[in-house]
Amino acid sequence: QAQLVESGGGLVQTGGSLRLSCAASGRTFSSYHMGWFRRAPGKEREFVAAIRWSSYTTPSTYYADSVKGRFTISRDNARNTLYLQMNSLKPEDTAVYYCAQDQGAGFDSGSWGQGTQVTVSS
Repeated sequence: QAQLVESGGGLVQTGGSLRLSCAASGRTFSSYHMGWFRRAPGKEREFVAAIRWSSYTTPSTYYADSVKGRFTISRDNARNTLYLQMNSLKPEDTAVYYCAQDQGAGFDSGSWGQGTQVTVSS
């Protein structure tokens, strides 16, 4: 199992930006798909963004419709770190954000971090 540690959450006003980081250890980071998920108070966990592994080409990225055009997922394989740049934040983005690693059987069966709180004030 990989160990994943998120950071970068905090309190921000509507329209502001935050950059989340997820430091990974324990497995070859570059070989696995990585993703960001979130859970808002009283709601189910939802997909935010994902990025495929890639040794030679620009990795494909995927986004939930609710964040498309505002959030950008990226990875630095040399630093074993996953990022989520969040711009134009809205109160409905308030949630605990988790990074996850798909180790071949989907994210649900992979490794997960402990989460970082993002709060967007109106």
